[in-house]
Amino acid sequence: MQRAIQLNEQEATLRQLLLDVSNYIGSLDGYRRPQLRFTGGWVRDKLLGVGSKDIDIGIDSMTGFRFGTLMNQYLEQPEAQAKHPESMLAKLAKIEANPEKSKHLETVTTKILGLEIDLVNLRKETYTEDSRNPQMEFGTPEEDALRRDATVNALFYNLDNSEVEDFTGRGIEDMKRKVIKTPLDPYQTFMDDPLRVLRAIRFASRLGWRIDDGDERAMSDYCIRDALKVKITRERVGIELTKMLKDRDPHQALQLIDRLGLYHTVFTIFDNQTDQSVKIDQWKKAYEQLQVIMNAESKAETGQNILGRPRSIVKSVLLRHPDDVHCDVSYAWLLCAFVPWARVTPRVLDNSKAKAPPRPASIAAREGIKADNNAVKIIESAVVHLDEIIQIKDAAVAQMSSTTSPLKRKHDSPTRSQQGMAIRRWGPRWRSSVMYAILTQVMEDPIDPHETNHQEILEGYAKWLSSLKDLDLLEVYQLKPLVTGDKLSKALNVKPGPWMSKALEMVMAWQLANPDERDPEAAIEEIRINDMILFSVLLWTDEIPGKFLGINLKPALGSRADHYERFRKWQTLARAGRMQVWIWQTLAMVRMELPMVKHRRQAIKGIKSRYREDHGRWEDASSR
Repeated sequence: MQRAIQLNEQEATLRQLLLDVSNYIGSLDGYRRPQLRFTGGWVRDKLLGVGSKDIDIGIDSMTGFRFGTLMNQYLEQPEAQAKHPESMLAKLAKIEANPEKSKHLETVTTKILGLEIDLVNLRKETYTEDSRNPQMEFGTPEEDALRRDATVNALFYNLDNSEVEDFTGRGIEDMKRKVIKTPLDPYQTFMDDPLRVLRAIRFASRLGWRIDDGDERAMSDYCIRDALKVKITRERVGIELTKMLKDRDPHQALQLIDRLGLYHTVFTIFDNQTDQSVKIDQWKKAYEQLQVIMNAESKAETGQNILGRPRSIVKSVLLRHPDDVHCDVSYAWLLCAFVPWARVTPRVLDNSKAKAPPRPASIAAREGIKADNNAVKIIESAVVHLDEIIQIKDAAVAQMSSTTSPLKRKHDSPTRSQQGMAIRRWGPRWRSSVMYAILTQVMEDPIDPHETNHQEILEGYAKWLSSLKDLDLLEVYQLKPLVTGDKLSKALNVKPGPWMSKALEMVMAWQLANPDERDPEAAIEEIRINDMILFSVLLWTDEIPGKFLGINLKPALGSRADHYERFRKWQTLARAGRMQVWIWQTLAMVRMELPMVKHRRQAIKGIKSRYREDHGRWEDASSR
């Protein structure tokens, strides 16, 4: 680690401008020349050889707002305009107060030469027991350094002599040791402002350093955890967590939250009964497995590494290029954080007709960390579709174990249709939902909690995802139906109504079962030939009792895609003119799946009557 700081051209120009402003202020009546310092994270990053565009400027004798006002005044002087280029002056035109960031302190934020600048006076702080917002007054450089959250963030760069100043006496040494430590007593530091607990985790995970042992003991103290819940707004908690998950090492951040006993403090809905039902004793397996997936090499690099192949397949399919609109690796870590909530059931509402309540996981995201709407929707969708994803994956893998031919799998239309319709239900973020399912199964895997090789689970998902790629289903949620609702309505000579959306789903199911078809007329002809499809649509929408049988028939069928798959098995027979066969099968299905229908005999009689009239070739299939 270097001790001296080398300024780049922009920083050197900024330093000279600020010194000119300081000298100008010193020449005014009633003012003494302020001493200026670059402070905080910029100094730390420069010593580590990392560039930074954000610079906090500490002023020893006036507020940031006053200094900014006098800086504008100086820049209006002829000598200033002659010395500094006009391009710099244009960027200084707007100076804004920033009370939120400076905790109600007069400050100025501006932009100079592409650098984000904060002007603020050096200060000392006094805290009360019930708030993290301190009472502030002007302070010395040492007092300003000692109030900060970590010694490595308390280093200053003196603009007058270009020297690094370490007023805590430990900042440089802690940087060499790669340790995050508070300048003062850690318990009192964290009790004064509990948000510093999360900031310490964020800096440790960003830099790849460890937290001082004494600081860790204080961070895990019950009183500190309680203060973090009471004194810190959930918005601030969410901001710190979001920064962690988007930074260099979100794995270490979650690891520290887990090890220090902070999970229920960070991820909470403030309902003690619900919070305590969230079990985290096996959570480690989830975030360790996600780290293994993140570190997986590409398929080309794995070569003969059999253990590495499933990880690389999962990574390549589910964690796409960062430029992709539907890919954000930080969402994978956010979902991982809420894996312990996967099996927490929502409270049952008294009103059975009310809309299903949101899952506790999405409530914890919305209320506990104030996640944005997109993140909340992703978590809700992942939990809602969790069991369906696992079931479809298991069924697909079981089928593949008995069918090894890729060509046969590709043209196994019922499987393709069923999986395609499922992915369309899961939506554009289906990859995130599948990742959540993987991590949930890993967490629930009964192997040793310290084991990170959940090979059987990964192999299953890798096979399934590979088959989805072979079947060209990865982007199926974007597929447009060949037939519009209006065109379908006209072709069937049926008025638009509630049936249409379900009929279009059936068109899409047929489309997925026939991937080579591009003609809309073929889809319409398929429906026209197979009257059974229209029958099933009417059955789903309860239009048989209202328009055909006049009875209260409540179907108890499976999913729409499953229903369609069942009918397709009789498609060949129907085309051959043996309509009686599929009708008999339909009646058998009614008998089998609707045993509780009060007027089943009337329903069967009505179906027979319609097809005697429409097709004129009903034969009693039971005699065969």
